[in-house]
Amino acid sequence: MKRAYNFGAGPSALPTSVLEIAGKELLNYHDSGISIMEASHRSKLYDDVHQNAIRLIRELYNLPDDFEVLFLQGGASLQFAVVPMNLYMGGKVQYVNTGTWSKKAIKEAKIQGIDVDIVTSSEESGFDSIPQVDFADDCDYCHITSNNTIYGTQYKSYPKTASPLVIDASSDIFSKEVDWDKVDLMYAGAQKNAGPSGLTIVIIRKNLLDRVKESVPTMLRYKTQADANSLYNTPPTFGIYLLNLILEWIDEKGGIAKIDEENQRKAKLLYDAIDNSEGFYTGHAKKEDRSLMNVSFNIKDKNSDLEAKLLAEADKAGMIGLKGHRSVGGLRASIYNAVPLEAVEALIKLMNDFAKKNK
Repeated sequence: MKRAYNFGAGPSALPTSVLEIAGKELLNYHDSGISIMEASHRSKLYDDVHQNAIRLIRELYNLPDDFEVLFLQGGASLQFAVVPMNLYMGGKVQYVNTGTWSKKAIKEAKIQGIDVDIVTSSEESGFDSIPQVDFADDCDYCHITSNNTIYGTQYKSYPKTASPLVIDASSDIFSKEVDWDKVDLMYAGAQKNAGPSGLTIVIIRKNLLDRVKESVPTMLRYKTQADANSLYNTPPTFGIYLLNLILEWIDEKGGIAKIDEENQRKAKLLYDAIDNSEGFYTGHAKKEDRSLMNVSFNIKDKNSDLEAKLLAEADKAGMIGLKGHRSVGGLRASIYNAVPLEAVEALIKLMNDFAKKNK
């Protein structure tokens, strides 16, 4: 079977080799006679998967011992509300607004009656950049979105702050190494770089776990899940199983540093094709803030007819997921970890041929 080249923003491409393993093991996991989806989350069969996924996150990320790894549900969207529930102490909180998901996070904090300080924003310029930020030293926490899937911008390094830094890393988790000295809580929906939808990963510094107020529901406390090793209730076991396979795939490829090298190579090729098109294609993000994960761009003069034509040709060629987000239009190629170099090269050829025919 010929698989499509999947440039979707999420749920997105998974490594073919991982899907092949999952397919082989679907009915009979490790000669147990059952699928891992059927195994009790309290069984040794599943527990080995669970513990190995945590171990690999720690090893691949070189994660310090003073962090907990949690496997939750509800996506990053639930974390928009859960973060302030657990970390807000009645003081100041600061957010950077770099796009749609930052705005949603800010909204959920405000719903809880928090007077959110939007310390800086790139909204006036159409969210085409990552603004410089100086967080206050006396915040309960500060919040950024590390990569903006819709607008194609990404932090090249995290800001340094004396206040706890919270990062929504949903679209670039496991894509590059992390300086954990700068991070206090990182969360991510898995459906871009870490597995299927339904699993949420939270990496939190242990000294934040006891902040939570007694008024917060038990299931929404990070401490509840940390104390139970993410087994307080039934976790998304199949999602964690696939996460474990993806982490093993990253390890086999040489680790996160090697993944980062490949991501930079893919992104450079695609951005070069845009920049060298003599204006036929134009990128949305400023060059210094371009994302390695999501390449958002337009055809000259934002020509919607030509964009639709290119999308039709891409679909015919077996390339899917290239339509830009409905809020900004245009085109977007999401080139996450599992999108192979050959897919990017095929897209570039299609784009080059299309530009020659339609200039």
